[in-house]
Amino acid sequence: MPANTEINIFVTGATGYIGGAVLLRLLRHPRISDFKITALVRSPDKAEKLKSLGVTPVVGSLDDSELLKKLCSESDVVMSMADADHFASVQAMLSGLKTKFEATGTPPILIHTSGTGVLMDNAGGMYQYDTVWNDADPEQMATLPPTQIHRDVDLVVVGADEEGYVKSYIVLPSTIWGIAQGRLVDLGISNNQSMLIPGLVRPSLDRKQGGMVGLGKNLWPNVNIEEQGDFFIILLDAVLTKQDTGHGTNGYYFGESGEHSLYDVGKAIAEALVDLGIGQSREPTTFTKEEIDKYFRGRTPIGSNSRCRANHSRSLGWNPQKSTADMLASIRAEVEYMLKV
Repeated sequence: MPANTEINIFVTGATGYIGGAVLLRLLRHPRISDFKITALVRSPDKAEKLKSLGVTPVVGSLDDSELLKKLCSESDVVMSMADADHFASVQAMLSGLKTKFEATGTPPILIHTSGTGVLMDNAGGMYQYDTVWNDADPEQMATLPPTQIHRDVDLVVVGADEEGYVKSYIVLPSTIWGIAQGRLVDLGISNNQSMLIPGLVRPSLDRKQGGMVGLGKNLWPNVNIEEQGDFFIILLDAVLTKQDTGHGTNGYYFGESGEHSLYDVGKAIAEALVDLGIGQSREPTTFTKEEIDKYFRGRTPIGSNSRCRANHSRSLGWNPQKSTADMLASIRAEVEYMLKV
């Protein structure tokens, strides 16, 4: 879209970890004067804080289908960053975007946040698999079974693009790490922690020992929160400037800058606990069945494999620099932070 043309951007998830990082970047974007940003929030207090930053807040939730339809029917760009598995809200957003298309004849843009959990297997920490998924290979991506987590929503998003009334782009972050910073965190608007690593730190603090599922041999990709936030803006800029950016069936974009085993994460937590005088061993131990029931509701997705390479994302000029070593080195700060909260 040309400069000086107002672009209506609607975001969900602005108070979350990913959404907060993306909104922060939108607010300092060189084209911010062209943007009218509307954000769906549940909290009236956070709505007022967002208003002070120049964002138009709307109090509501993903369950407010009619509200979502209306907001999306008025939007040029929708950035869905709240819940990868909320099927009804995505249907409502697509309905509103279809109304927008019927009124203008121009397909609006949907940037939907999924996750590399869609690649998971049932390894239980006992092995790594050899398959490495490539976001630049639409034929390989099309073979993902519809029964995989996130996949039902992803397929609806891709289907809308195939129908021609929206241009869809699906961003799939992996294990996002790092304690987020910035104005939105400082104002108490957005969450500053991921779910995955804190989700391992929390039970490790309780049992006073780093843990893993099985032998921790399974592999997952990782990406820093700041660099993942940067990618959303790189993608948005490519779309707005009408670069040859793949969408629909060719519109998958992984967030990946390295790969780690669950054992490596468990060991980093175990070492931090020993250094802080809490743990006894620098080696992680296997979660028992009772602990898996207690801490993970009897499920072990953290013991799965999810392997990928973000070749499509990098083709847009995204060049993440943070490595797996950086991620592992950051874990002690996560442990220290969680001891304080």
